[in-house]
Amino acid sequence: MLLRLLPDNPDINFMRLRVAGLVFSMLLVLGSLGLVFGKGLNFGIDFTGGLLIEVRVAPVPDLGELRRDLNALGLGEISIQEFGEPDDLLIRAPLADDSEESQRAAEDAIRSKLDAITDEIEYRRVEFVGPQVGKELIRAGLMAILLSLAGILVYVSFRFEWPFGVSALAALIHDSLLTVGFFAVTGQEFNLATVAAVLTIAGYSINDTVVVFDRVRENLRKFKKMPVTEVLNMSLSQTLTRTILTSVTTLLALIALWMFGGPVIQGFVNALIFGVIIGTYSTIFVAGSMLPYFKLRRAVASDQNDVALEA
Repeated sequence: MLLRLLPDNPDINFMRLRVAGLVFSMLLVLGSLGLVFGKGLNFGIDFTGGLLIEVRVAPVPDLGELRRDLNALGLGEISIQEFGEPDDLLIRAPLADDSEESQRAAEDAIRSKLDAITDEIEYRRVEFVGPQVGKELIRAGLMAILLSLAGILVYVSFRFEWPFGVSALAALIHDSLLTVGFFAVTGQEFNLATVAAVLTIAGYSINDTVVVFDRVRENLRKFKKMPVTEVLNMSLSQTLTRTILTSVTTLLALIALWMFGGPVIQGFVNALIFGVIIGTYSTIFVAGSMLPYFKLRRAVASDQNDVALEA
C-alpha cells in the first residue's frame, strides 16, 4: 500500500535514546525560557493595548522615513511592518490612556500624516485595545493555559494512573514552552490567536499521547514479566504508523492553510505546524521516556479493567 510507511510490527528501540531525548528536551525548554525572559515576545495589540491601523498604499513609501514622520507626531514609539504584500502596512501606536478622545486624536493624527505623504491609501481596518484590557487578556490567556493543563493532568491520572498523568503533563508543558519560545525566536506577533494555537497544540498532543498510553497499558497487562522499557518500545513501535500518518495528514491541511489562508492567520498556522512536529516528538521522547522511571502497577490496572468490564 502507498500509505504503508512502516511494517505492521516494527521493532525500534526508542528507549535506548530516552536519556538523550530527555536531556535534549530539557535544554530546549531552558533555551525557550531564556529567550522569552531575555529577548522577550513581540506582544500584539491584544496584550499591549494601543491603536492598530492596517493600510494599503501606492506607491510604497520608504518605511524608515515614514516611521520617522509618524514618531514625530509625539504619540510614542510607533511600529510599522509589512503585512503580507509590500504595499500592505501594519501600523501600531501606543496610547496614553484608553479614552475615546485619546484614540480618536491618535487616529486622526496618523491619518492626516499618511494622507499627506502618499498618493493613494486604503484604510483596511482600525482596532483599539485599552491598556487595562490588554493586561486582563494576558491574565486570562495564562489562566486558560494553566487550567487546561491541570484538567488534562486530572483526566489522564483518572483514566490511567498518576505516573501517566505526570508524564503527559510534562510533555504538554514541554510543547507549550517550546511553542512560546518559537515566537520569541522568530519575533512573530504573540496575540490571542497564538494562545488559541497553544491550546490547540495541547489538545493534539494529548490525543496522540493517550493513544500511545492506551497501548502501553494494554501491553503491560498482557506481558507482565516483560521489562517496562521493552513494553514501551513495543507499544511505541505498534502505534508509530498511526502517529506518523496522523501528523502528516494534519500537516498537509496546515500547509494548505499557510499557503492560501493569507497573512491574517499565518502566525496561528505557523504555531500549529511547529506544535504538531514538537507534539509528535514529545509523545515518544518526553511522555514515553519518563514512564520507566515510575513504578507502574500492572496488576492493579488489570484488575480495574476487569471490574469495569464486569460492570
